[in-house]
Amino acid sequence: MMTDFLLIVALVVIAAFFWQLRQMAELSRVFAERECQKQKVQLLAIAMESARPSIGGSSGLTWKAKYILEFSTDGINQFRAHIWMHGKKIQKVQWPIFPEPEWLEAPEARGSVGGSCGSRGSCNSGKCK
Repeated sequence: MMTDFLLIVALVVIAAFFWQLRQMAELSRVFAERECQKQKVQLLAIAMESARPSIGGSSGLTWKAKYILEFSTDGINQFRAHIWMHGKKIQKVQWPIFPEPEWLEAPEARGSVGGSCGSRGSCNSGKCK
């Protein structure tokens, strides 16, 4: 009788931990999609690299997990970023150094940059010689 009770409690705890890992995976996927849109890169994949039980978070017992985020800037090259989570909170994101996305999507320069006239406009004002 007691062993049945302990077995049921163990199954409930395992199911709760599994459910929490699934919630964390979904949150990391949503976060990765949002960050890739901000960086203007293509999200290729996101996967959990490691997870271990931890104390803290909103429920007391929680997970510390590390996710790998694979993305591309040009459709050919692939880069990896890392996302660390503690419970349902993003702790840290580590992006690698990668080239800027396609130049067609880069912001256009406006105004005068460099040169001898600076931001005063045209050199025809007579002040610039």
